[in-house]
Amino acid sequence: MHPVHAVGDTEAVSGDGAFFIERRTLLLLALALAVGAIALFLPALQNGFVNYDDPDYVTGNPNVLSGLHWANVVWSFRGNNIAANWHPLTWLSHMLDVQVYGLKPWGHHLTSILLHALNAALLFLFFAGVTGRPWRSATVAALFVVHPLNVEPTVWIAERKEVLSLSFMFLALLAYARYVKRPAWGRYALVAALYVLGLMSKVMVVTLPLTMLLLDFWPLERFSVTAFPGRSSPSRTSFLALLKEKISLLALSAAAGLTTVLIHKKEGALTVSMPLAWRLKNAIYSYALYLWKAVWPMRLTVFYPHPEDRLAYWQVGAAALVLLLITALVWRYRGRKYLVFGWLWYLVTLFPMIGMIQSGRQGMADRHAELPLIGIFVAVVWLVADEVELRKFQPAAAAAAAAVVILPLAFLTHRQIAYWKDSEALFHHDLEVTSHNGIAEVNYGAALMERGDASEALPHFLAAVQYAPDLGSAHYNLGVILQRQNQLTEAAAQYRLALAYAASSTEAAQAHNNLGVLYLSQNNFVEAKTELDKALALNPWEVNSYLARGSIEFQTGKLDEALSDFLQAYQRSPTPLAAYWVGRCAEAKGDLPRAAHAYLVALQMAPGMTEAQKRLDALKTLTGK
Repeated sequence: MHPVHAVGDTEAVSGDGAFFIERRTLLLLALALAVGAIALFLPALQNGFVNYDDPDYVTGNPNVLSGLHWANVVWSFRGNNIAANWHPLTWLSHMLDVQVYGLKPWGHHLTSILLHALNAALLFLFFAGVTGRPWRSATVAALFVVHPLNVEPTVWIAERKEVLSLSFMFLALLAYARYVKRPAWGRYALVAALYVLGLMSKVMVVTLPLTMLLLDFWPLERFSVTAFPGRSSPSRTSFLALLKEKISLLALSAAAGLTTVLIHKKEGALTVSMPLAWRLKNAIYSYALYLWKAVWPMRLTVFYPHPEDRLAYWQVGAAALVLLLITALVWRYRGRKYLVFGWLWYLVTLFPMIGMIQSGRQGMADRHAELPLIGIFVAVVWLVADEVELRKFQPAAAAAAAAVVILPLAFLTHRQIAYWKDSEALFHHDLEVTSHNGIAEVNYGAALMERGDASEALPHFLAAVQYAPDLGSAHYNLGVILQRQNQLTEAAAQYRLALAYAASSTEAAQAHNNLGVLYLSQNNFVEAKTELDKALALNPWEVNSYLARGSIEFQTGKLDEALSDFLQAYQRSPTPLAAYWVGRCAEAKGDLPRAAHAYLVALQMAPGMTEAQKRLDALKTLTGK
């Protein structure tokens, strides 16, 4: 078994003083990378939440919003959530942020930025430790820090799961390097434990056991094969022994993958109707397109619509040709084992996210490239560095060449961070760089609605239902505008379509709620109550549904039921309106002290609530108090 390399770009030297200098250099470089990452992403602290997934993960998630306590810890380990994922540590991290920062976006961004900085330092320390090449490793980590494709997972609060899972993956790799140096069950158990924590953050790290096998090939040199020049050929059982060593980790991968597929299927997140041919063409094309975006990271955005059957065969053929040419070149120069390592790392780690098992509507996503591109960075940096050494270029020239690459990437990253300022800026950019994008249309329209511009939002919702007729949120938002315009028949039809295509129980609950409110406005109490009952059955946290149903019960003389619903609304969200209606119910039941107290509570929260003041004054006159 080959030991992990000593650190340093030069031959290892003896003496405690030399070792101290090397270790100090490593720590200083790691610190510099972390500080650089924080400095680069500091503008993200001025960004807010966005209306795409952030409500599911933080701003509209009642479990997360209620903070870190035992009931929520239990909930986080269950798979029945709107995100259709099992990642309890991610939920806990969001709860902790709410506990510390409340709903101040800068605090949530700060946590993600610090994790990105930590990941850069860990990535550097790992490759420096196993290769003995700190400056090459620092360049790889610097590319990881500054590449614009890594903006999305760092500044999108809903993607906390990615930066968190990478932290545990890199820690697991460091633990694995320690295990390889001196194998022991305790050290292996630490690798497995960190891997489990990574899977509990995001299943994206499911390929970790395979990346360990790649590391066994290079740079750990734990096995070699006859096809690689300059290496002796150990027996086949050497590879099998290494594979056997990772059986327990592979079992964890299989369990995590199966759990994710089952949860996605249960929550309706799998696009099972998409033909295999469409998924295969998009996978081939995306493998090549991620490489192009790594080289030319322009027109990046949050959502790329799936091309479905719109990819021409020449596009797929060209992409396949590029992949085959790269594979042929890697094989041709396989003596440089880092090329094989880097290319296989890219292919292997991207596969779970390439869309062969399609989840969601995207064709690709910037965040999916964060882990795979590490392999490309390693291959390119080592290749260029070898050529620099071979041709005896000055180190200053090599540093200048690295700066020529890194500085423009940092500039593009700075610009990309600004697109994430808020929902309107993000999806306006999305619409500029993509076409036929139903998701971008509906989210941009929702952002316009939020600032009160319904007339400007309407054409975007109409475009959304045209480009994505099976997108429930598009029909829902169109229904909201039509309802505001008093086009109630048309609005009801859109809500029915939203129910037919709802992507989650929460979406369905919103549509039922709005249908109930619509019928209530027509005094159709029977239909209204039916819809509101369905809304609350799906989402017992929907305050508006309690208020609307309580209103029906109040008007029909069912005061006990009405009081119960208004109290439920107040307990979930203590609003002046809920307190006022508690008072109305109590007053109607003859409980005047309770009514007076409820009106006082409403006025404390909303001193200008004239109706509550009138009823309180009337009670004072009646009781003489």
